[in-house]
Amino acid sequence: MLSVIIPTGEAEQPVVATLAALVPGATAGLVSEVLLVDRTRSEAIERVADVAGCGYLSIDDGPRAAALAAGARQARSPWLMFLHPGAILDQGWIDETSHFMKSVAISGNTKAAIFRYARSPYAPTGFREGVKSVARMLTGPSADQGLLITRAHYDTLGGYSPTARWSEKKLLSHLGRSGRALLRTRIFVPATADHN
Repeated sequence: MLSVIIPTGEAEQPVVATLAALVPGATAGLVSEVLLVDRTRSEAIERVADVAGCGYLSIDDGPRAAALAAGARQARSPWLMFLHPGAILDQGWIDETSHFMKSVAISGNTKAAIFRYARSPYAPTGFREGVKSVARMLTGPSADQGLLITRAHYDTLGGYSPTARWSEKKLLSHLGRSGRALLRTRIFVPATADHN
């Protein structure tokens, strides 16, 4: 039903945290595969994939968009979910995600979905973080909020361009406000997410 694609870096702890939040989805039969796309050729990430039963794909030092695109090409499910390492979905994500997928299938609508941003309770507080919060409110959703989209719609939009600058933002902007739903389920994002 759903392939989850996670572009990884050198640190394994954020990847493990994201995988732990996905376990109930796999148990419920919603998540059929998880693909870890390693951007740094880390033995630790390969080991995590092996232990967790995830698919593993390695690219050499490419940008995150290249990892996302490679994962999408490899995925086998009709639905794709893109998550950044360290992103943790709140309880209730399984029911809401299933409901959204069914409603899109029934309506024939080409809508995609993103999760509701929630600042990590462990994130630092201060002026810089306050400015980031205000900027997020003004500019709209960010790629670190995840993306749930059918493969057909992803392909129609051109997907993530491995070479384009700000590829994740461009895909969100191609969806537009009317082409995406903001789910009620919160996604806790790590305090320091790289944006390349």
